Amino acid sequence: MTFSNGSRAAGTPSAILLAGLCCWLAAVDVSAEAVSTVNGVDIDSSVLDFYIQSRTQRPPAQATADQRNGFLNELRDIYLLATQDSATTVQKDPRIQAQIELQTRSIVAQAVANEYVNSMDISDEEILAEYESQAMLAPPLQFKARHILVESQGEAAAVIAELDGGADFEALAKEKSTGPSGPRGGDLGWFSPNQMVKPFSDAVVALEDGKYSSEPVQTDFGWHVILRESSRESEPPPLDSVRDTIVQALQQKRFQSYLQEIRASATD
Repeated sequence: MTFSNGSRAAGTPSAILLAGLCCWLAAVDVSAEAVSTVNGVDIDSSVLDFYIQSRTQRPPAQATADQRNGFLNELRDIYLLATQDSATTVQKDPRIQAQIELQTRSIVAQAVANEYVNSMDISDEEILAEYESQAMLAPPLQFKARHILVESQGEAAAVIAELDGGADFEALAKEKSTGPSGPRGGDLGWFSPNQMVKPFSDAVVALEDGKYSSEPVQTDFGWHVILRESSRESEPPPLDSVRDTIVQALQQKRFQSYLQEIRASATD
């Protein structure tokens, strides 16, 4: 996790919240009752709720009566197909058995991982220490810049020649830049060097405030002419604004340590 121009942090650890589905397992009604029956097999309300959750990514209680009935009809079709005579033969297919085994193990693993994460007690001291360590890694300067992106080195050189002749950078960007910032006069706003590809950031760092690049700068996007408008000391975002991402990062670290421990103790 690093801080830059606001905040940037590692995403929610997929190893902890795999697919997000296990987060809802605890909410399944343990007193489920049959809501329908297909060929003698009951469809429990908990199965319907979980199906709604997986389809909508929202709590099942938010589904309207019509939506709930629609999802129930979809489940009935699933159960209908799964209770055909051919289903017995299909389930004996080694590939199907492997899929069922994998899905079962994955669901249980997700639930175990989620339970482990939910049991963690992340202290305020740990959060503050992680925040301060990441703040120290933030680039010392941020830059405000504009650029003009063109397809060839010759076009970029021609732009520099016009600038040398007194042309306005913002006006040239609106006229010639092929990048998405062109309509804004090439304005890129404030950014840290690590937010840009290296050739671009290196060029910005080498410039002085108010100066534009004297040579075209090449990246995978094309050829750039860059104007560094200003620079300022980098400041980390307020702790409260990144607290959740810090907690997630600490959870991920602990979970990875837990995985290392159980891998070491696993038996053949």
